[in-house]
Amino acid sequence: MSHAQYQRLLQDALVHHRAGRLDQAEALYRRVRAALPNHFDAVHLSGIVALQRGRAAEAVELLSKAHRLGPKNAPCALRLGFALTAAGRAADAEQPFRTAVALDPASAEAWDGLAHCLKLSDRLSAAIECHQKALTLQSSFPKGLYNFGLTLSLAGRQSEALSCHERAIAIDPTYAKAYYGRAQVLQQMHRIPEAIAAYDKFLELEPGNLEARSYRLYALNHLDDLPREQLFAEHVAYGKAVGRHPTPVFANDPSPSRRLRLAILSPDLRAHSCAWFLEPLLRHLDPTQFELYLYHDHFRVDAVSEKLRGFASVWRNFVGQSDAAVEKAIRSDAPDILVDLAGHTGMTSRLPLFARHLAPVQVNYLGYPNTTGLSAMHYRFTDAIVDPVGPADALATEKLVRFAPTAWAYQPPPVTPEVNVRNTNIPTGAPDDGSQPNVRNTNIGPVTFGSFNNVAKVTDATLALWARVLAAVPGSRLLLKGRGFGDEAVRQRYFERFAAAGLPVQRIEFLERTAKTDDHLALYGRVDISLDTFPYHGTTTTCEALWMGVPVVTLMGDRHVARVSGSLLTAIGRGEWVAQTPEDYLRIATELAADPLKLAAIRAGLREEVRNSPLGDHAGQSARFAAALRECWMAWCASQNSTRAVA
Repeated sequence: MSHAQYQRLLQDALVHHRAGRLDQAEALYRRVRAALPNHFDAVHLSGIVALQRGRAAEAVELLSKAHRLGPKNAPCALRLGFALTAAGRAADAEQPFRTAVALDPASAEAWDGLAHCLKLSDRLSAAIECHQKALTLQSSFPKGLYNFGLTLSLAGRQSEALSCHERAIAIDPTYAKAYYGRAQVLQQMHRIPEAIAAYDKFLELEPGNLEARSYRLYALNHLDDLPREQLFAEHVAYGKAVGRHPTPVFANDPSPSRRLRLAILSPDLRAHSCAWFLEPLLRHLDPTQFELYLYHDHFRVDAVSEKLRGFASVWRNFVGQSDAAVEKAIRSDAPDILVDLAGHTGMTSRLPLFARHLAPVQVNYLGYPNTTGLSAMHYRFTDAIVDPVGPADALATEKLVRFAPTAWAYQPPPVTPEVNVRNTNIPTGAPDDGSQPNVRNTNIGPVTFGSFNNVAKVTDATLALWARVLAAVPGSRLLLKGRGFGDEAVRQRYFERFAAAGLPVQRIEFLERTAKTDDHLALYGRVDISLDTFPYHGTTTTCEALWMGVPVVTLMGDRHVARVSGSLLTAIGRGEWVAQTPEDYLRIATELAADPLKLAAIRAGLREEVRNSPLGDHAGQSARFAAALRECWMAWCASQNSTRAVA
């Protein structure tokens, strides 16, 4: 064929491409490339089609070649940056994006792409500068506003993020992602009913978006007026939306006692509360019994990540990678057991992958306080207090495995402040000679109640009961700490909610989150009694309060989220702080407040109680975890051997 004929082929391919007929376009591009392998347009456009079809690795290969052929072509550099980002190679994507903005500094899309790349490298300040540049160039840029909103959310600037998403909607009411971003930031601002309504609006536009369904399910757990049966039905509906996939024939050796390849997938293998509970289990896991593969799924990798990596034979980070790429990698690794630690949480939900049966045994544990809704998730690890036998089994699509007295093993941070105990026992005039370690001689002032729980868990029912507690303890104060309280608008909103609940706002103090964990823990020195939220209990905050010597009062409910602190308190032998009714909660709180000598004694000994409990029995909890994994494996082996016997 002549050069002119190939040009006509290329023009025909472009017509198909622009019309969305990607099969026809790709076939014609391939014909041109076969004859003219260094034809820039054919290689470049083939790379674009591969990127559009989700074949990131192929797109990188083609666009890299095109970039070499046309190094001064800004659109090619830009698309190479997008392809590298899609392939999970954000660090490698930075240079092509910088080339694109250098070649075309007026391209808002190029600046936005660079910003996204920098965000995935955890360089939020630099990303924000690039977003601002993009929007300076093109203020009416819905995609740019949406992406800027996501970055601002990660930087803790939720009010500005909300404004970005709402501006994007105003510019283009059909831009669905802006509704999604708005829902996410409302959830981060703890405006749960509004967030759920916003997710519903987005799902009207994109009913098949499974990730949004996951975010919505997580939000539903915070409502105090949603029956557990309805909440379960919502999770089952998610499972139906994901669909069922045939179970493949696994090549894994069904020997019940052999060394197992255990893979764990989580976005939280970093400085995150999930890691505090996972680390002691992995530290004591017998390497002769388990070969550990850790799959991280987040752009942030820190000292905690490196510590966890040290336990693993293989470490992979799937951040930014497509589900297809993640599935391929996991199937290639061929784990015997695959554990999900995220459920319906995390920046990118990977639950639909579990529906595709990536391993013979699939387990959900730790990160999400409810069923996944997936029939392909075989087990969920828990305990008999947080998920009582009988009622809880009927509200789970998985088989519940109650593997230990409590489902958690708490690892406090490596450096924690000493417990400060108010010394109420030293008579006036007695020497404060330091004979009582970590005891400070101070006048006893008003009782301070506190809650450092995620503010999204503070429901109206919680506020109403806290108001009764403060009314019953004259002069008492309430210290609240959480993300967003540094924002005047957020504080004002909570002042209004608290006033409506009957809480005296002049007796409430708000604290923003602290940057350092030891500063956060030191603030428990200002709290006498911790008041748990309901129906969504604390987990990490309950353990932290106990570790810092602060008793926790909790109210038991009828579902997992409403029973966690009950499990933790029972584990340390403090079941007397677990209320069964609101009146019981009020009684426990007021009785503790009325006895400063008892509070001081509790504070002095509570850390040791945690150490001596199942929460502190790291080796024991790890052994129980390992035994439960082995039992799940043996059940699969039995099923395989039974099938073979029948055959």
